[in-house]
Order: sequence, then C-alpha cells, then structure tokens
Amino acid sequence: MAKSTIQYVCSSCGAKAPQMLGRCPVCGEWGTYEEEVVASGKSKVERRTVSSGNQPKRLQDVHATHEIRIDMHNGEFNRVLGGGLVPGSLVLLGGEPGIGKSTLALQVLMQQGERKTFYASGEESAQQLKLRAERLAGNAENLYISAETSLERILDQVKELEPEIVVIDSIQTIGTDAIDATIGSLSQVRECAARILEFAKTRNIPFIIIGHINKEGSLAGPKVLEHIVDTVLQFEGDQHNMYRILRAQKNRFGSTSELGIYEMRQDGLREVTNPSELLLSTSREGLSGIAIAAAVEGVRPFLIEVQALVSTAAYGTPQRSSTGFDGRRLNMLLAVLEKRVGFKLLQKDVFLNIAGGLRVQDPAIDLAVIASVLSSNMDIPLDATTCLCGEVGLAGEIRPVNRIEQRIAEAEKLGFQRILIPEGQKIDTKRFTIQVVPVKRVTDAFRLLIKS
Repeated sequence: MAKSTIQYVCSSCGAKAPQMLGRCPVCGEWGTYEEEVVASGKSKVERRTVSSGNQPKRLQDVHATHEIRIDMHNGEFNRVLGGGLVPGSLVLLGGEPGIGKSTLALQVLMQQGERKTFYASGEESAQQLKLRAERLAGNAENLYISAETSLERILDQVKELEPEIVVIDSIQTIGTDAIDATIGSLSQVRECAARILEFAKTRNIPFIIIGHINKEGSLAGPKVLEHIVDTVLQFEGDQHNMYRILRAQKNRFGSTSELGIYEMRQDGLREVTNPSELLLSTSREGLSGIAIAAAVEGVRPFLIEVQALVSTAAYGTPQRSSTGFDGRRLNMLLAVLEKRVGFKLLQKDVFLNIAGGLRVQDPAIDLAVIASVLSSNMDIPLDATTCLCGEVGLAGEIRPVNRIEQRIAEAEKLGFQRILIPEGQKIDTKRFTIQVVPVKRVTDAFRLLIKS
C-alpha cells in the first residue's frame, strides 16, 4: 500500500508547504493553511494517462466540429453559458448563502420537459426539495432527486438512471471513500471534482455542481477547483433586492462577458428580458442627482439610473461611498471634476448608487456619474429625456466607447429624445430618430446639460 504523508495547503491560492504557516507567502492571506493527507505513488489517473497511447497530430489534420449544446429552455441561462449546456461539460455555480443558487439549479431542471434530469443534494432532504419544487413553476415529472453525500453512491445512481443533466448540491458536502479526509476539506473537494469531471467526460453527461463562497466572495475550496471545471458561474445580488445577476467568470465554450438578469419572486426566478424598463424609475422628473447611462454588458445594451448625493461634510473627513460602482474610479472622476472643471468637492460628502442593485463595470457610464454628481451639487435636475454614454479621461476628455449604435438604439426604443455620445464615433445618425449630440470634453457636456 502507498504510504500517506501530511502537507499543508493554502485554501486561498493552493500553495503547499511542509509545515503550518500563519501567513501564505504566495497570496499573503492569514490563517488559510489547512492540513491535507497525501498518498504517495502514482494515481490511477496518472497511470491511465501514461498508457493511453495518444499520439501528437498536426493541427491542420485535426477536424474541428461545433459543440452540440443542450437548450436549457431558459434564455438568460443559455446566454451566460454561450448558447446552451455542452454535453460532458462540468459547470461550477457559486454565490452567497441564500442568494438562490439551489433555486436556480432546481428551476432549470424543472424546465427541461421530457428530458430526464437528476438532482443530488447533500444539504437538503427529499422533503425539503419537494417543498421547494412546489413553489417553482415547472414540470417535475422526469426530475429525480436524491439526498446523498457519498460520491460513489451518487455516481452509481447516475449510471442506473442515465439522466441527461445532473446537479450536485453542493461540492463541499460530498465526500469520497478514496481518501481519508473529512467532507469539505481541500483534499475531498479536489478529489470529488476530479472524479466528477472524469465521469462527465467518459459518459458525456453534463454536470452542474454548486459551490460555497468564502467571506471575501471567491469560491471556497482549493484554487484548483476552478481550473478543473469547464465553466464557473457566479450568482450575485443583494438578498434585500429583487434582482439577481448571473455572470460567467470562466467559460471554455463561450464568452465570459455575458450576464443574465433574474427577478426573485415567490414562485421562483423570473427572467428579465428587458432590464432597461425595470431599472429606470418613472418618478425621476424634477429630481436632482439622477442621470441615465447607456451601458453594455456582454452584447446586451440597457439603460441604468445613476443616483448621486452631494452634501456638506458633517464630520472632519468627507465620505466617498459608492454602491454598484468602483470606488477608486469614483475618486478619479471626482478629481477630474475638481482639476478640469473647477468644482470644489473637497469638503463635501459624495454618495453614488446604481439603481436596481446592479454592479456595472462598463467605463461608458463615467459621463453619467459625473453628470449626476454635478446635478446634485448644484441641485439642478437634468433633462429626463436625455441619456449619456462616454468614458472620461484624466484630461477631462470624453473617450469613444464600443457598441455605440446598440446604445443609441436602446435609448431610442425606450423613448429618449437625446443622447450625448463621444465626439469622433463613426455612426450613421440618419437611421435614428433620436437626437445624437457628440461632445468632446466634460465641460461641453455640462454646458449642454445645464442649458437644457
């Protein structure tokens, strides 16, 4: 028998050490090293790889075929996956506790109709799954469930049922008898993920495994877990807000820039096909500190409401707070306002909020951010029929953005009469009925906004 040795592994980055360390020398995190039992000698996977007999081929001799995708009957889920679920793929779905990961996975399986599916839960009993399924709209006729924590028994059940899609909830509650370690440890999570991947590839069955996240918001467990799987999906949002965002952090079969938007309701998650209408409030007329931005996430354009509040600092140090927007970028934009435009905000608190609970990373909303700050500082409401898009540089210039025609078309569809865009964008304005106004610098945009 192979002898076992003990090593210590960082749960944050996966670095290994022969002894316990207080701080990881690789990632700098404190208290992340955990004990791991390792068996010496070659593993079965290594021996099989050596004897597989694969020979190198010239790239031009390899015949590439398009992946056959499974339609999940869920437009937002299909969008994030890149068009559907690829047979034999391994998808890792992560998110905060209570955000709706299990609800999303169970609802997607119940939308499969005649397709046989299997849901294995190590966290909930069969009765709990039944109660959850009764709240969701869908067809559970071909959905099989199992409350099991043994990986061997789960895989045996999959062999017997031969489902087309399998969900395991969650990877931290599943254990294998192949190694002597507690369930949820680094060794168990890594070994279970590797065995599930091997099973999925050999049987050509797609697996969706749900994973926990740590207090920093990243996926819990060894970093190698994210390298093993084909796709990493992050389900995020505020538990006190009705909207949820599904993002792809890694996708071997599609883009990582797509996102899906859901609305959490009593009967489950509802797809938001037109987020612009839900993210824009109807009672913004006459209110200062509100600007409308034309943003793009992936290939989807939508309009969002940027809210700002500027007030005199009640304490010695002014506050800079942002929700849904990068705080460092907000500080940069405020510095541009002071240096290039002449607005003194040194002794004032600035609060910024992206309405709807979204977190937007598109730099094209810079112009809307500084416009909302200006509006709140001067207490002058902006024109409710005008929206903005443009990246702001350190010199106060408005830089071009991508997918400008899609942004204009979205603003026109929602009834806006004017849109401010960066000067120099090559577009055909004749095909739009909305007034397209190019602006070169931040000061030019301010003159137009205040004049209107």
